[in-house]
Amino acid sequence: MDFTKMHGLGNDFIIMDAPSWEDAGHYQAYASFLCHRNFGVGADGLIITGPDTEMDIFMRIFNPDGSEPEMCGNGIRCVARYAYDHGLVKTNRIRVRTLAGPRYPELIINNQQVEAIKVDMGEPELNRENIPVKGEGSNIGLRLQVNSQEFVATAVSMGNPHCIIFVDEVDKTPVSTWGPLLEVHEMFPARTNVEFVQVLNNEEIIMSVWERGTGLTLACGTGACSSLVASVLNNKTGRKATVHLPGGDLLIEWSETDNHVYMIGPAVEVFSGKIQTT
Repeated sequence: MDFTKMHGLGNDFIIMDAPSWEDAGHYQAYASFLCHRNFGVGADGLIITGPDTEMDIFMRIFNPDGSEPEMCGNGIRCVARYAYDHGLVKTNRIRVRTLAGPRYPELIINNQQVEAIKVDMGEPELNRENIPVKGEGSNIGLRLQVNSQEFVATAVSMGNPHCIIFVDEVDKTPVSTWGPLLEVHEMFPARTNVEFVQVLNNEEIIMSVWERGTGLTLACGTGACSSLVASVLNNKTGRKATVHLPGGDLLIEWSETDNHVYMIGPAVEVFSGKIQTT
């Protein structure tokens, strides 16, 4: 099978072509092998793309554990650049079909070079039932008990569920300890991504993420969007901020005009090759 390895701020993906949305499902069985960093290509996820009957292209993502998330912010930037560079689309404005619904990346091109990708990530979902989070009431100030530790969280969905927890210092937070426990907390029936966020000022936050079905990653686009939304909801930042991630920075804006969240960040092709599966 032919593949291309790409990353968005170190959040890396194997990208492959399939003729249709339905055919992409056949690749799910290979996700664990292909994403394995010792016995496969190595990646945080496997992304399948190709021409779509409803939009310009489709995007389906499979995690290293074989699960299929609804959306991926860094992944969609990689798919947009891949589609443009490999001739799947002819325009810098692309309509992408995802499990979370349509998304609209735009390649920012200067001197015939792709500098960044801006993605309309749609409206954040704040209704507990739709995130989903068990129980009734506000999605802000959720109290989560894990062993003897209590966390206060805000839940947001950007097409996939996120649990945002504000901390004083991200660097001193044991993300790899609490992340996997919070991912499977009983309050989240579909499991959840977990973000630990440190607010620097009105326009900057630091974020570390434990991704559902993947684990620790260097960046998470939907997580950055959710963290900005949670920061606004908790009166910690303005509606536009730079999110500092271990792999680099994303610029996120939650527009008052249309209630959509916009993300700007890079996508880079690392290498391409062939791999044989058994």
